Amino acid sequence: MCSFRREKFIPHGGPDGGDGGRGGHVILKADRDVDSLLSLYYAPHQRAKDGRPGGGARMTGHDGADVVLPVPCGTSVYNRDSGAFIGDLVDDGTELVIARGGKGGRGNWHWRSPSHQVPMEHSDGTEGEELYVRLELKLVADVGLVGYPNAGKSSLISKISKAHPKVAAYPFTTINPIMGTVFYDDYSSLRVVDIPGLIEGAHTGAGLGHAFLRHAERTKVIVLVIDMAGVDGRKPYEDYRVLRRELKHCNPELLKRPLLVVANKMDLPEAAAHLKEFKRKTRTKPLEISAQDGVGLKAVTQAMKKLCKP
Repeated sequence: MCSFRREKFIPHGGPDGGDGGRGGHVILKADRDVDSLLSLYYAPHQRAKDGRPGGGARMTGHDGADVVLPVPCGTSVYNRDSGAFIGDLVDDGTELVIARGGKGGRGNWHWRSPSHQVPMEHSDGTEGEELYVRLELKLVADVGLVGYPNAGKSSLISKISKAHPKVAAYPFTTINPIMGTVFYDDYSSLRVVDIPGLIEGAHTGAGLGHAFLRHAERTKVIVLVIDMAGVDGRKPYEDYRVLRRELKHCNPELLKRPLLVVANKMDLPEAAAHLKEFKRKTRTKPLEISAQDGVGLKAVTQAMKKLCKP
C-alpha cells in the first residue's frame, strides 16, 4: 500500500503504507484415515488463496489461506516434468509444502528517510510457485498379504480384521489394495494390506501386480497366501516359487524380510496331498488354515505379531 497519514491536528503525518500478506501455500498432509488418492485424481488442480493488500497505519494485509490436502500415509511426491523426487509422507501428520505462496509487497513506509519524506515507492508482491507433481502411493502397513488371484487373501483379511473387501469365486475380484487392522488382547494392533493378485510376469505388467507390487515395499512382513487345494489347476509349490520370483524382480530386498507362508483352503479334500508335496519341494512348514471356515487364524495373527517385533 502507498498511503500517507492524514489527521487534522498532526501536520507531519508521513508515509504509513503497510505490507501485503503472503500468498497461501499448497500443502500435502499425511492422514492415516485416508486410504487413496482418488479425491485428488478427480480434483487435480489446487490453488491457494492470494494474500490481501496492506492498509494505512502500517497495517499488514492478511496472509492467503493455505490449502492443506490430506493424502494417505506412504505417498511419495515427484516433479512431474523432471521426475525429481520431492519428498515422502510416511508418518501420520507429516506435512510437505509443494508450492509456496508469493511474498507480500512492501508498503511505502519502508522508503521514508530524512531526505525523502514523501516516498511514493512501493513494491508489488511476487508470484506464487506453480508446479505439476506426480503422486505415487505405497501404503504403509506392518504386514502385506501376497498371493495369486483367488488364493483367499480377501477372505483372510476379512476374518482377522474389520475390513470388508469383495469376496467372490473368480480371479481379480480385488482390484484395489485393501487395508485392515488386527487387534490383539493386549490392546496392540497391526495394519495388514491385501495386495491385489499377483501372477507370473506381474513385474512386467501382467495382471494387476505391476500396479500394486510397490505396496509391499513398505511392509515389515510378507505373508504368502497359497491356495493349497489348487482349485485353479496350478501346483501350489509352483505358485510359491513364482511369487518369490516376482517379489525378487520387484525389489530383491523384499525377500530379506520376514516371510510367513500360509496354506489356505485346507478344508478341501485335495489340500492334504498337495501339502505333502509342497513341504517336500519347498522345504517350508506353512501354517495351515481355512480362511472361509475361520480355522487356524489365531496362529497366523500371532505369527504376524511375533515377526513384526523389532
